Amino acid sequence: MKKLLLIALLFATITGFKNDKPAYRIFDENAKKIKYSKLIDDISDADVVFFGELHNNPICHWLQFELTNDLYNLKDGNITLGAEMFESDNQLILNEYLTGQISEKSFKKEARLWPNYSTDYAPLVEFAKDSNLIFVATNIPRRYASVVYKRGFEGLDNLEAQAKLYIAPLPVEYDSSLSCYASMIEGMGGMGGHVTETLPMAQAIKDATMAFNIAGQSGNGKLFIHYNGSYHSDNFESILWYLNIYKPGLRIVTISSVEQKDVNSLNKEYLKRANYIIAISESMTKTY
Repeated sequence: MKKLLLIALLFATITGFKNDKPAYRIFDENAKKIKYSKLIDDISDADVVFFGELHNNPICHWLQFELTNDLYNLKDGNITLGAEMFESDNQLILNEYLTGQISEKSFKKEARLWPNYSTDYAPLVEFAKDSNLIFVATNIPRRYASVVYKRGFEGLDNLEAQAKLYIAPLPVEYDSSLSCYASMIEGMGGMGGHVTETLPMAQAIKDATMAFNIAGQSGNGKLFIHYNGSYHSDNFESILWYLNIYKPGLRIVTISSVEQKDVNSLNKEYLKRANYIIAISESMTKTY
């Protein structure tokens, strides 16, 4: 009897752990599960790849590094990197660090780095440094996005000519009906007097500036990989809307990151959000 109980206990233990417990799965826009190797093959011929991340998700940052390394090897080093996390007026400082003209200590002191830089973005910067790659600081300086939030696009007209070099050419086109911007106002519906039409404008000036800086370094035979929050490239709007204005005809591929309880199938709400969607377990630890 004891032997039978031991066998039953062993069987229960084995069957209890026989199933996979994946941290993530990759799907195409129609929710078909694909392998990482297919993702790399599929996107290698693009002009621009947008990797939409969840800023505090370690799976996103690990996959960003792996994807960058694999595409670097596949493209014989013909890639360019760029990121939302670096503001355009810090391009000189970033270049000086990448070329070894200033120390890491000076770079970290002078560049306005995100709090999670060391864990999440430093590996990409160091990869660019070691591989002699261009890394573009694509985003608008935060102080100028704040100007738009406070006074609308017209507030930028009073900036000095030097300041305008760090922003997309003015005046910037703006379509408030795009879902990426309209949803921001809709989402603030319960905030009463705090609802302001300049909030999505501030988002749009970021998107426009990132798109303009990407346009200047893309379509030249190199694959441009851009790292940004998923919101800036989801549903083929935001940065992409502006990029298609500044440089139409580019082959653009988007990757979005989402969290859900079960990653073995993609939740319907994420269908067609991007060309490829990375579904990550919602119980995954966070980097901050």
